[in-house]
Amino acid sequence: MSHRSGIIENDISAYLNAQAEKSFLRFITCGSVDDGKSTLIGRLLYDSKMIFEDQLAALENESKKHGTQGQNIDFALLVDGLAAEREQGITIDVAYRFFTTDKRKFIVADTPGHEQYTRNMATGASTADLAVLMIDARKGILTQTKRHSFIVSLLGIKNIVLAINKLDLVDFNQEIFEQINQEYREFASELGFDEIVSIPISALAGDNILENSENTPWYSGPTLMEHLETVEISSEQNDFFFRLPVQWVNRPNHEFRGFSGNISSGSVSVGDEIIALPSLRTSIVKSIIGTKGKKNSAETGEAITLCLVDEIDISRGDVIANVNDRPEVTDQFQAHIIWMHDDDMLPGRPYLFKTTNKTIEGVITELKYKVNVNSLEHESSKILKLNEVGLVNINLGEPIGFDAFNNNKVLGSFIIIDKFTNNTVACGMINFGLRRASNIHWQAVDVNKESRAKQKHQKPKVLWFTGLSGSGKSTIANLVEKKLHAMGNHTYLLDGDNVRHGLNKDLGFTDVDRVENIRRIGEVAHLMVDSGLIVLTAFISPFRAERQMVRKMMGDGEFIEIFVDTPLEVCEQRDIKGLYKKARAGQLKNFTGIDSSYEVPQIAEIHVNTVDNSANEVAEFIIGKLMA
Repeated sequence: MSHRSGIIENDISAYLNAQAEKSFLRFITCGSVDDGKSTLIGRLLYDSKMIFEDQLAALENESKKHGTQGQNIDFALLVDGLAAEREQGITIDVAYRFFTTDKRKFIVADTPGHEQYTRNMATGASTADLAVLMIDARKGILTQTKRHSFIVSLLGIKNIVLAINKLDLVDFNQEIFEQINQEYREFASELGFDEIVSIPISALAGDNILENSENTPWYSGPTLMEHLETVEISSEQNDFFFRLPVQWVNRPNHEFRGFSGNISSGSVSVGDEIIALPSLRTSIVKSIIGTKGKKNSAETGEAITLCLVDEIDISRGDVIANVNDRPEVTDQFQAHIIWMHDDDMLPGRPYLFKTTNKTIEGVITELKYKVNVNSLEHESSKILKLNEVGLVNINLGEPIGFDAFNNNKVLGSFIIIDKFTNNTVACGMINFGLRRASNIHWQAVDVNKESRAKQKHQKPKVLWFTGLSGSGKSTIANLVEKKLHAMGNHTYLLDGDNVRHGLNKDLGFTDVDRVENIRRIGEVAHLMVDSGLIVLTAFISPFRAERQMVRKMMGDGEFIEIFVDTPLEVCEQRDIKGLYKKARAGQLKNFTGIDSSYEVPQIAEIHVNTVDNSANEVAEFIIGKLMA
């Protein structure tokens, strides 16, 4: 390194022991674009002597090539490692760096300030104990400053350093510092921070970073490094009840069966009584195996394998907890989510929800409100856009064991994944389980779907007609029903226009309303199939996700997707209702095929062409397919 410690050269074991005994702090730098976050971390690494000689030489060369400081060292280049970051002078990805001082060890995450990469900032904040919020003294508090502050508070960070940077560019003006400090504290008063420490700095020049600056004689507080070395971070996770999310069922042979994972909170000892969730089966800890073999106890953060006295059924995704202090179990809960994708969040659309050890299908059933990051006011909305934060209700396909995020970050957090692209679209923090989930139970009945279908001498199913407006869905579905009825089948036709006169008369044609429209029809069709009927539905149903959602409601072979494939230009020529003409004129918004997309089926069981065939020929073809 650029400096050497004598203890390293003379007694490496003593050095390693000394490092092991130091306390540990994870923190992030955040704020708006070009507030000096990367420069600050580079300065900390440089001044703490955590740079190797070859790194220093490379930094000097890179500063001349890509730097913004003339012939001087550009400290931001120590962490802006991507070529795109160096070319643009911004941070894009999260950069993690380790450094140590005589008093403490640190991992710092340099997070991007650009609004486009807010999702990366949330990733960096998710594991941090403290946030250094940077503010450019020339610009003051910006929208992104407020957004990052709100996200930091949501993610449970209670300790804030307000680093008011670039004071050298405003002549170290105390009034500017005090004004920004006061404005920020007024804004943050509702965010629940335990401590806000404001420090006037110049990251580039090093003022108040390691040593008190002569340029700020009016400031008597700690330097940034002094505060980072001495700040006390609460260890609530360690004091919380024992939780072990099971990552792996370890069974190398028939004589050994253990349950492996990282302890997310609390501690466990041999002889403790435990409970497995969601099965609610109990047992006693027979042995604990750590990284170095058997041990009598283990605590938060340790990777262990638990062996139990009883052979109870526990799988990956379950949670092992203390029997007297168990997590909640539910399939419905309320949570805050941060939407992190360009495609809007649509309530009712099925997504994948990934907890620490389990991936489950589910839906966001309701957006209660979104948060205005400037005023922290709650605003009504039907959707969330990129970087927006909202409070939602979520319904999962199966129950999970969880704690509120404020009590346990591991069991109280999740990410949301798009089912078709596998993109991570949001992260979430659970507030509480919904009481209605524990009050409602499925009522068993004696007459089931099989007996109802047997009485009708048919196999119930859904014939799901999908295609553009004007493709001929309703006409063909009507003909198919007539033919099935003539053959003695018991049927019912759900038509898009007809349903909007009653069940769905409250819905419009936005993407959100279209999703809810199909969700309701899917539930009705599911009930009709359960009654033993053959159900025909004629809806545009433009989105694959919702058609797949309805498919999953049905049993094997009960969902028959019929794609009525008619080109847009042909549909426009048939435009009996004049809808396309109005849409082209801008009089009809959110019209499928014009200003709202239609996603062509990829797995349709029946594919028909209405250009070369008459409606009756198509109907006969469908009947033939069904009989086959």
